Amino acid sequence: MDTKQNTALLHALAELPGPLPARGVIHIAIRHTDRFTVVGNDLAQHPGLSTTAVGFAVRIQSLPQGTEVGIKALAARFPEGEKLIAAALRELETHGYLQRARTRLPNGRIVTRTVFCNQPTALLRPRAAAAPPQQAPAAPQVTAPVPASVPAPARALAQGPALAPAPKPEHHAPLASAPEAPVPEASTPQDHAHFVPLVPPPTAPKPPRPPLPQPRELTPELERISTALLSDLHHHSPEFTLSEEHVHRLVPGVAAWLERDTHPDTIRHALTTNAPEPVKYPYQFVKHRLTVLLPPPALRTTVTPFQTCDGCERAFRAPTPGHCRDCRTGHAHEDQQAAA
Repeated sequence: MDTKQNTALLHALAELPGPLPARGVIHIAIRHTDRFTVVGNDLAQHPGLSTTAVGFAVRIQSLPQGTEVGIKALAARFPEGEKLIAAALRELETHGYLQRARTRLPNGRIVTRTVFCNQPTALLRPRAAAAPPQQAPAAPQVTAPVPASVPAPARALAQGPALAPAPKPEHHAPLASAPEAPVPEASTPQDHAHFVPLVPPPTAPKPPRPPLPQPRELTPELERISTALLSDLHHHSPEFTLSEEHVHRLVPGVAAWLERDTHPDTIRHALTTNAPEPVKYPYQFVKHRLTVLLPPPALRTTVTPFQTCDGCERAFRAPTPGHCRDCRTGHAHEDQQAAA
């Protein structure tokens, strides 16, 4: 397999025009016809970005519109870990290639909208208005006779621009309002230096927030584990420092998760992972996640316990102690013979 690849490279090098450099890289550029992404040198050779950040920028740029590009989504798609991906996204965000804005949906759920720009420096350059072209001195026109058989539009063009109908100007209203100022071109998303999430204003009152989940029974054991979990959050993430009163209010929500057979590490991970930076209101944030991310109730199945047979001491499943099936069959056969 290696020999075939080297042979193909040698043939490709032999077909390159001109003398080849004695050292350094030699490019064999094969034109793409499908499934390719154009990447600018301002990104590929950016002096302030790490190679990991440039690689993830290219990967994000190659994904279709609407693809999830969060830390967990990228970690599930590519081999890098979440910490390395988070650091790369922060670099891209610092240099303007990436912006993550938190948006509230009509149903009250908060989602992260990610916007990627392949050339952020172009957004900062003001677009100059196009200057009117200078008119050159009129040259003498020579009108050649046009046969009558030529169609009327072609005959009008052949006789010179003076005879051609002038195009109708468009958008008269802006020109009439300010005739002395140059008319700017139509605004495009690239004209803005910053991305502004377009969130429509609310047209109806927001529905009340759902209450904090409550357990069926707040036992002392559930209360103890919930209090310890909430009080220990700041050791895993300093931004989740809760007061004693807030811990007391949030205990029923954590107890409802524990009552549904959720491991404490899973609860801690759900409360602190992928949180905004910084968390301004930790109590409200933890309460929101305990409410909207509540797992479904665990499905409980009834398992018949094992019993030891009183006759042969064999293990068998039955709700109450007694004899196994073979012993019951043997006893029934003996009873039949005794009755006969």
